Amino acid sequence: MPNFGDYQLEIYFAGLRGERTPFPIDIHELEAKAHTTMPRDLLSYVAGGCGDERTQRINVEAFQRWGLVPRMLVSPTQRDLSIEMFGLKLPSPVFMSPIGVLGICTQDQHGDLAAARASAQTGVPLVASTLSMDPLEDVARECGSTPSFFQLYTPTDRELAESFVKRAEAAGYKGLIVTLDTWLPGWRPRDLSMGNFPQLRGLCLENYFSDPVFLKKLEKSPREDLRTAAMVWARLFGNPLTWNDLPWLRSITRLPLILKGILHPDDVRRAIDAGADGIFCSNHGGRQANGGVPALDHLPEVVAAAGSVPVLFDSGIRSGTDVVKALAMGARAVGIGRPYVYGAAIGGTAGIRHVLRSMLAEADLLMAVDGYPTLKDLNPEALRRVG
Repeated sequence: MPNFGDYQLEIYFAGLRGERTPFPIDIHELEAKAHTTMPRDLLSYVAGGCGDERTQRINVEAFQRWGLVPRMLVSPTQRDLSIEMFGLKLPSPVFMSPIGVLGICTQDQHGDLAAARASAQTGVPLVASTLSMDPLEDVARECGSTPSFFQLYTPTDRELAESFVKRAEAAGYKGLIVTLDTWLPGWRPRDLSMGNFPQLRGLCLENYFSDPVFLKKLEKSPREDLRTAAMVWARLFGNPLTWNDLPWLRSITRLPLILKGILHPDDVRRAIDAGADGIFCSNHGGRQANGGVPALDHLPEVVAAAGSVPVLFDSGIRSGTDVVKALAMGARAVGIGRPYVYGAAIGGTAGIRHVLRSMLAEADLLMAVDGYPTLKDLNPEALRRVG
């Protein structure tokens, strides 16, 4: 099994040769460098949140209220961060969360492919977004032997939704993650100030523009009339799903069905009763609704309500230490969002790979120093309130 912490040795030995990593190690430096690289309108979309962005901030701050209790005389020279989930054996509990503008975050505007290649190189699964600059089939191929998942923004047209799902199955994705909280955009002052909504400009819509069901709705191809194609997309995008839609969703796929955005334990139990195979505890990183509770604060009761059903988590993850804390609270796997996007903006595939390896190295080394050899050793008793 790999010791992910060995990444620091690569960096130190490169330093002996007079070589320094081209990418920042510190998350704040990474974000600052990305801010100088990204166009202002794109930066507002990636870095911005909903309302006054308080929920976005407290998602991050919530991790600072918890500390890991060291256990000595363990000294685990080998750590096992592997997990099993949905019949898959994965080398680590980290994955890349879906990002709907990832494609335009790299210089070549193929950020989805860059993330897929980083996935293939690191073994960190990618959750490919419905909103992509490259077709989902191309993204899946670039993931190589690393399992990947497909995230569905459910269209109002059921035939189109089923077409996306069947394409994802045929492409080899290992699970379907349905986002529940984005059937319309939340109030995002930064984007509103810029008058910027990338998809209305025809960006990140390649899954629609390559879909036969969608193309039947157009008189001209998107290449010939991009504006009309984008307007048709806007009419079809947001499906306000209800509990009555879950039997249909369950019926259209043989893939594990994971519902993203569930935070209340009653909703967890009801979703599982309706056939959900996994629960994704997330508040969309604070991008969709302001005035809420940090996603981390919901995690323990979501895990308790889910029982043996896997719980995925994201929102506010900025370090490997955050990953370890979320795992100790019961998450089976933890998603990284904005940090890997900043890596993409700075260095494409290499930048994403650096961010993922840094997160894993920090998590691995923390477990080593504090005496937690395996993820099974991490549980809520390993945490204490700070301050």
